[in-house]
Amino acid sequence: MRNELKMNRLFLSFAFLCAANFSFSHSLILSIFHSPVDYEISLAGNFGEPRPHHFHGGLDIKTEGREGKHIYAIGDGYVSRVTSGLYGFGNAVYITHPSGHTSVYCHLKSFSPRIRAALLRYQYQHQTSVSDARLSPLDCPVSQGQFIALSGNTGSSTAPHLHLEIHDTRTWDMLDPYPFLSDFINDTVPPRAHGFMACPQDKFSRFNGSSKFAVFYLQSTNTAWGRVGFALWADDYMQDSYNHYGVRETHLLVDGKEVFSSCVDRIPVTHNRLVNSWGDYDHWLHRRAWYLRSYKEPGNNLSILHTDQRRGIVDFSEERDYHLEYILRDYKNNEARYAFTVHAQRPVDSNNSVSKDRDMTAAGLSVPFRWNQTNTYSLPGMQLIVPYGLLTRDVTIHPSIQEATEIDALSDAFTFHDASLPLVSDASVSISVQAPVEDPSKLYVTSGGKYMGGEYDDGWVKGHLRELGATYQLAYDAEPPRISELSLNAPRLALSCSDKESGLDSWTATIDGRFVVFESVEKSSTFSCDLRETWLPRSGKTHQLLFTATDNRHNSRTYQASFVY
Repeated sequence: MRNELKMNRLFLSFAFLCAANFSFSHSLILSIFHSPVDYEISLAGNFGEPRPHHFHGGLDIKTEGREGKHIYAIGDGYVSRVTSGLYGFGNAVYITHPSGHTSVYCHLKSFSPRIRAALLRYQYQHQTSVSDARLSPLDCPVSQGQFIALSGNTGSSTAPHLHLEIHDTRTWDMLDPYPFLSDFINDTVPPRAHGFMACPQDKFSRFNGSSKFAVFYLQSTNTAWGRVGFALWADDYMQDSYNHYGVRETHLLVDGKEVFSSCVDRIPVTHNRLVNSWGDYDHWLHRRAWYLRSYKEPGNNLSILHTDQRRGIVDFSEERDYHLEYILRDYKNNEARYAFTVHAQRPVDSNNSVSKDRDMTAAGLSVPFRWNQTNTYSLPGMQLIVPYGLLTRDVTIHPSIQEATEIDALSDAFTFHDASLPLVSDASVSISVQAPVEDPSKLYVTSGGKYMGGEYDDGWVKGHLRELGATYQLAYDAEPPRISELSLNAPRLALSCSDKESGLDSWTATIDGRFVVFESVEKSSTFSCDLRETWLPRSGKTHQLLFTATDNRHNSRTYQASFVY
């Protein structure tokens, strides 16, 4: 009892300090964290690596290629959240620390018994089978080095490892965990550049005689004229590892003056999809190499990028040699430099080249969308709205209709671009209903079989989209989810539940009329209940199970069965 009161006082003080926004010096903050594993850290991935549509939000710590390694809290705090099956994290534990940070441990195989008990307690209190427990400071306090979980391979993970994130608790910005754990990471290898790209900004600008983006070589004699941006493909490395990592710092100097810099140390989660603007997404799509721009597109407000007043674009306006240098650096100050010279030379055939480019872009249906305004576009039976802030540069879309050939088809199919073109966030598309249906509330927008929302209003269905290169049309779902028995051999009950139309939205279960937790099993359509973790005592009696599943169009099915326990 005395220890419990002491712990309560400790965490009431903790809560007070957090509420008062208690400040720590940067060096003190870094010194209060420890490694989450009990062996030397080796990384499979680092913070901020560019991925399609998002930055890598933490460190991937190797677990020797297997599951079941012990995972420990990196600092004092309390378990503030426990989730399973959310955001691709698999099983995940969130620990809030008094320094103003929250550490997140992902892809776990299982939780410690204490954390597992806190999750179940929350689920039964709130009568929810969704594993997303929000806990208070007194529910599950932890100390630095305390065992919290076993490592695993759950969620969007292709091999066993620990994905560790650190967030600013107040803003939820993603922070680079490397500085917090730098004492436990050995790194003496500098970053390395693989390729350089020149990016003329308009039809009047040239690099090596062309107005198109092109890879170039430092050893070659390169010429330019007009406004040209540059992009870099580079990786960081560490000794005793074949993995490659994102580069933490990049600097571009022109004639000794810095025109661009990036420091990948803090990224707001709302900026995740801006990675498609910093990187040349189209080049990655075709070549699987990220060329990161050393300039900013006009609508890119990514906070880790810093430029001069020209947004990092170099103006080759004087016929002379321009001396450029890239400086790449990691957190341990391992550094690489790449210098090259570009000779500015006014093109002699600029008029012919410009007219040729104009002729090439005039062919085909094209619609200009501007980055600094809300854009709308309509076709018969469709309206697209792309709000301001969803484009980082002006683009030209190429919309098309695939007319329905069947008499009872619900709608035509609409595509807005002839290649992948991701947006920063959700736009909206409304599609008119061509054929009568029994219940309009069952209509929804689909793209490649995915549910994209379905708000029905006066003959139109509204959905959302983040990709202009995909195809959108209407679908109808009046069929409830499918449920079948896998095993009713107590103490473990298992059912299969799926919905191939609009998708599963929710589920709930009762035994003898009383709520029980049925959890979704990772990477499967299985839902299971361990009776030993429920309120039901073993008595050898017969019990009645009811399991109800509901899809995204509010179709429900209830499965009933008897079992002995």
